[in-house]
Amino acid sequence: MSLFIYACSSNNSEKKADRTYAEESAPAASDPNAYDPHRGEGKFDKVDLGDKLDVAMAEAGKTIVDLKCASCHKMTDEKLVGPGWKGVSERRKPEWIMNFITNPDAMLDKDPELQAQLELCLVRMPNQNLSDDDARKILEYMRQNDGVK
Repeated sequence: MSLFIYACSSNNSEKKADRTYAEESAPAASDPNAYDPHRGEGKFDKVDLGDKLDVAMAEAGKTIVDLKCASCHKMTDEKLVGPGWKGVSERRKPEWIMNFITNPDAMLDKDPELQAQLELCLVRMPNQNLSDDDARKILEYMRQNDGVK
């Protein structure tokens, strides 16, 4: 699964110790068709991560990643077919990650940063038809990869 075209060449190194994310202005709430760059396009509006890493969930996420994602993504910042995943859980909100995992087509069609990354990576992420539960496990594995304990 080619998960994060966004990270393909991004060198954004914002620290997320306080779990805040990129300061972008969200679209006006009165425009239901506006794309929200903080949460992406999909059903996830709020993802509760908890204070600590769920190790069992991260291990299950690794199993899914090894099966569906590792052929295109490395857990480092190195590009393979798609971008490396290092730091992605620090650069993006969990809602955005979950929405991209479960709804990549709409995200690629609407997110200007993803469209720019697509020009660099040259391969559109396929929809792997992952469940919400699988997406959450992958997110937890990404968090583990980024040093969350």
